[in-house]
Parts: sequence; C-alpha cells; structure tokens
Amino acid sequence: MAEEAIDEASAPIVFGRHFAHSDTFRNLFREGMALVEETAAYLDGDGRAESRELSRGGSLGYATESMRLTTRLMQIASWLLLQRAVNDGEMSREQAVQEKAKVRLRGFGTQTEGAGWEDLPLRLRGLIEHSIRLQERVIRLDDALYAPVAFDDEVETPVNRQIGRLARAFGRD
Repeated sequence: MAEEAIDEASAPIVFGRHFAHSDTFRNLFREGMALVEETAAYLDGDGRAESRELSRGGSLGYATESMRLTTRLMQIASWLLLQRAVNDGEMSREQAVQEKAKVRLRGFGTQTEGAGWEDLPLRLRGLIEHSIRLQERVIRLDDALYAPVAFDDEVETPVNRQIGRLARAFGRD
C-alpha cells in the first residue's frame, strides 16, 4: 500500500489533464462554440450574398473552403464537447478515448495564400484563419491529454543523476 503511494507520487505530472480543468480550457471551449455560431451565421447570411458576387473560380473556392471550414469546426466542437463531458464527470476518460477515435482533428488542408485564397471574401478568410489557429491549439491540448506519457528514468538528466547518487548513498542501487 505504501509502495503504491510512492509509485503514484513519483509518477510524472500530466499537465494537459490539469489544463483541461482550468479556466483556460473553459475559455477555449467558449471560443470554439462562438466561432461555430459566428461561422454558421456568416455562411447563412452575408457569406451567401458575397459568394454570389464571385467569379466562377472564386465560387468554387468559396464552396470548397466553406465546406472545409464547417467540417473543421464540427470536428473541433465534437472534441471540445467530449472533453467537457469528461471534465464534468458525464463520461469516463476511457469512453472519451473511444469516442475521440471518431473525431478527426488533423488534415483539413487549406492553402492560406495564393490566387485562390485572395479571391475569397475577406470575412471568410478571417474565419478560416481563426479556425486553423483554434485547431492547432486543440491539437496541442489533445496531444497533451491523450498521448502516452513517456517517463524514462534511465535518461541521463541532472535530476536522475542526483537520484542515482542518493540511491547509492543509501545502498539502494
């Protein structure tokens, strides 16, 4: 029993899990949901009107990028809702890992420069750029939360050298 407590106490701290319960996560959640709402309102309103004024190539680019944008945002929203459910105790971490397998955070290639990009309405470009930045932040958090924690006490670090010296001094080598 005491040995379990020592092992648990010596385990590395997973900062991602602490971050997930912080005000910073709640702000990220609110930002993500607000961006979903803002994008939906734009695409159903001003975006429709702006897309009618585009050239044929611009219209194709608009359709492609608006679809990528909405797909990206739906995946981000799904991930944020899963994480909130874990944080609120509505779902176990293991359940979230299974559900998270259905969420795709990577891969929505959008070229944010060049002729096709310049043809898109300015507001759509702003929404796309914001969604990409949000996606990058969510990916970093996802990696911090769900990537396997590697703790190798064989790696030569100043801390491990000190621990080794203490172990040898107390005959535990």
